[in-house]
Amino acid sequence: MSPVLAGILQLLALVVALGLSYRPLGDHMARVYSSDRHLRPEKWIYKAIGANPNVEMRWPAYLRGVLAFSLVGVLFLYLLQRVQGALPGSLGFVSIDPDQAFNTAASFVANTNWQSYYGEQAMGHVVQTGGLAVQNFVSAAVGIAVAVALVRGFARSRTGELGNFWADLVRGVVRVLLPISVIGALVLVACGAIQNFSGIHEVGQFTGGAQQWNGGAVASQEVIKELGTNGGGYFNANSSHPFENPNGFSNLFEVYLILVIPFALTRTFGRMVGSLRQGYAILGTMATIWLGFTALMMWTEFAHHGPAFDIAGGAMEGKETRFGIAGSSIFAVATTLTSTGAVNSFHSSYTGFGGGITMLGMQLGEIAPGGVGSGLYGMLVMAVIAVFLAGLMVGRTPEYLGKKIGTREITFAACYILVTPALVLCFTAASFVLDTPAHSMTNSGAHGFSEILYAFTSGANNNGSAFAGLNADTQWFNTTIGLAMLLGRFLPMVFVLALAGSLAEQSPVPETAGTLRTEKPLFTGLLVGTIMIITGLTYFPALALGPLAEGLAA
Repeated sequence: MSPVLAGILQLLALVVALGLSYRPLGDHMARVYSSDRHLRPEKWIYKAIGANPNVEMRWPAYLRGVLAFSLVGVLFLYLLQRVQGALPGSLGFVSIDPDQAFNTAASFVANTNWQSYYGEQAMGHVVQTGGLAVQNFVSAAVGIAVAVALVRGFARSRTGELGNFWADLVRGVVRVLLPISVIGALVLVACGAIQNFSGIHEVGQFTGGAQQWNGGAVASQEVIKELGTNGGGYFNANSSHPFENPNGFSNLFEVYLILVIPFALTRTFGRMVGSLRQGYAILGTMATIWLGFTALMMWTEFAHHGPAFDIAGGAMEGKETRFGIAGSSIFAVATTLTSTGAVNSFHSSYTGFGGGITMLGMQLGEIAPGGVGSGLYGMLVMAVIAVFLAGLMVGRTPEYLGKKIGTREITFAACYILVTPALVLCFTAASFVLDTPAHSMTNSGAHGFSEILYAFTSGANNNGSAFAGLNADTQWFNTTIGLAMLLGRFLPMVFVLALAGSLAEQSPVPETAGTLRTEKPLFTGLLVGTIMIITGLTYFPALALGPLAEGLAA
């Protein structure tokens, strides 16, 4: 079987698996976030944290809950790293330096999981399991909660209430993420991923001495790392490490975990607003971009350019032979079009255009299908922009799902789409203006520029993957990328929740003959075009200096 055909079959199997999961999981999440019943374990949690899950919140109160919970998470994780040397199960590792501890705490709370350290050489069992893995669950649940709040803004009328943040948070963990993670962890263990609390041990004698490995609760952290679109691995090699991702089946299963909740949330959206066809329109937009990017990536990496590529069957540099070009390409697109950032190959070693595709996937806002929750609310904001543009073209007040898109709503949407590019481009520019940051680049020229542009694109978009050629463990990058991650996560949430509150206060607008039919394929095409144009206008100059210049010079 040719590698290209094998890649197509893998993609088809993935599409079938996602299709089979779409309806039951989407309907389950709709029931979870629409129910007024609380499970007994959930009641225990509410009592422990002193929350009343039955009190409805307006958007400022909902936002305060998001920010307060996340601030506590940053402080707790920072302190846990700072005292690691005194904790049992630390494997002899010392406490983490202040700048790196801040960067890591910001990273995992912001659902980014950017790692400027070697996981197997820095973090012990307590920090990995009690700190990082816990944040993988709760940061993902925060993203889903904010998305559900925006959906309620569209679904509700003449009220500013968006639900209860604490109830949404707890339900997301207890009823959605935990059950799937338990099953997924068993699958990964069956595939060969490790799950233990063993210490450091030697695995053999090599030239220059013995090699050491430490064990860990890898399978349980790996599953939520992918399911929650987090991405931070137990080992520095991430999902290219055989302890995390043992074989071709586990590789495809991990891609499935990355995509299943973001895609299924479109059905949840359709259920909650009372129109499944609206959910299908959003699904169609996400699927079109994802499949297009995957096909383009596979074509780019399979293209032969000279004898070395002919012999290897394509661009094999930086890729695992266990997965090949197809498995690596599918994984790379999935992880950068979502906010996952896990890698089973090294994006810095991709062809110039291939590296550009991974970067562009993040710069779209990671909305196809995006992170858990963040992908849906990002796509809905882009839908608001699209109907606004359509309204301008026909001279009609834009409407979406029965809600008018006026000055207030479009202001919130515009602020949302401007925040992240501003962070990426400003921090990238500052890194080249100053002398010290440029010393962290392994490469010069267009590829060196791409290393830094990729780093801030990854951080501000809460992705977490890296171009692998940049030494980011410096005070400058630890601090600035940490700030980019926090601001890139929580500033957009401010505008999303403000938009949700504004929409919920409106009275529904009756549908007329002039209403734009947002459930039709025409609107899907408009939405895809809007996304690509906005991203192109924003990032094209920067991309032209990096991956485009490198690709054209190859």
